Amino acid sequence: MTLTIDTAGHGLAMVLKDYQEEALHYIWEKKGEGASSRDVWSQVNKTLKTRSISRASIINFLNAMVDEGVLNYTEITGKGGHRRIYSTKLNEAQFKQYVAESVLKNLMRDFPAETREALKKVK
Repeated sequence: MTLTIDTAGHGLAMVLKDYQEEALHYIWEKKGEGASSRDVWSQVNKTLKTRSISRASIINFLNAMVDEGVLNYTEITGKGGHRRIYSTKLNEAQFKQYVAESVLKNLMRDFPAETREALKKVK
């Protein structure tokens, strides 16, 4: 997943769309229980209220978070076939650290001198 930084955003909204943030918060609140994409999709749409997000958008985001190592999944078989139950691999604090480290790593790769100088000014 490519992190896109919106410096006008605050908190996780700097790197996540509102529905993505809601999806992660829902899974974090489950504290290891896990949730299906249907559960996440339903909760996100209840929370957003003003518009609906497609289930495909939720599935694509959850799978991207698995690929990034932010979420885990187990596959279960039930009525209708196989489905994934997503659970946390990184909690909220660990995810924020992952974001910070990813941004800094790329800044150091592309702008090492400028990044070091900027870090000296940040308190």
